[in-house]
Amino acid sequence: MGFWRRLFGGSGVDELKPQRLDYLNEALALERQGDYEAALTSYRLALRDHPTDARILQNMAIAFTKTRRLDEAIRHYRRALELDRDLAGAHYGLAFLLLKRGDPDGAAQHLRAFLAHPPKGPDAQKWVEHATQALRDLGAAGPPQAAAAGGAGPASSSSWARRRWRAASSAPISIR
Repeated sequence: MGFWRRLFGGSGVDELKPQRLDYLNEALALERQGDYEAALTSYRLALRDHPTDARILQNMAIAFTKTRRLDEAIRHYRRALELDRDLAGAHYGLAFLLLKRGDPDGAAQHLRAFLAHPPKGPDAQKWVEHATQALRDLGAAGPPQAAAAGGAGPASSSSWARRRWRAASSAPISIR
């Protein structure tokens, strides 16, 4: 039909423009299907089109976490927070990755930031409760108190972080 319109008086210029794909929605759909590698490719393309979109970086961090590329996830969460200091999901995800890495002080800082600006929505309460409990656990059973009570120092700090990470990994981290 476009050929005939161009042939008989229509310019067709608008029809010849290539349409941009919605890479972000494509990435989200791929992630829902469990294809995290393809989702990361689409997120990269979305980021190319919108290099200062903190939510794309946060979604990439989530996908990197799901593919167990934790250093990349941490890097993307931090970059997202450079762009938007109040991005709740980035604080939440980064906090639990820092716990896994054995950095309870950094985790506590991000849990507090998350709780200062919690997300809104129907599922938000369970994330708020989980973050509150994790922060409470850090204060009650965190490595500084364990060391003061005669704990084994860094070894008990890292085993504590692993236990906390196992508890955190069962909670949803896809706050978008």
